[in-house]
Amino acid sequence: MSAPKGNEFWKIRTKHGRDKIFSDSEVLLQAAYEYFRWNANNPWQKAEAIKSGEYAGTIMRIPTERPLTIEGLTQFLGVNRKYFDDFEKTCSQDFSAIITHIREIISRQKIEGAMVGSFNPTIVSRIEGLVDKSEVKNENLNMNIEPTQEEAKKIKESFDKDF
Repeated sequence: MSAPKGNEFWKIRTKHGRDKIFSDSEVLLQAAYEYFRWNANNPWQKAEAIKSGEYAGTIMRIPTERPLTIEGLTQFLGVNRKYFDDFEKTCSQDFSAIITHIREIISRQKIEGAMVGSFNPTIVSRIEGLVDKSEVKNENLNMNIEPTQEEAKKIKESFDKDF
């Protein structure tokens, strides 16, 4: 049975809307640090074949650094990416500074990992929005180039010969 029309039951509710996941910015920062520690303590296991010697061809698991990501952080925190991004847009100055700090740590880890060869530089540059631009300027594009009298005479003679 639905509520009767014109009711004001909403006025007697004890709270409105969903609870915030983090009560203050320091709690969020500590949770992010916990994700960073978990990430460092749980490397990916890369499968590689031994190339020579007695055990050649044997597959070996090699611990490989795991990249930090916003998606990994949000999953660790129990929220989705959209919730995190929306929260960032509407949060207080304290939260904004902490979220910026967290994003910078994640970005730095990926960029430095790509620089030392732990991560694929092409993929990291795409994720981070880094571009390699080269700009070529030609100063002669706006120059008014006129042929000398001798060149003009040769052009005219060639033109007259063809027509």
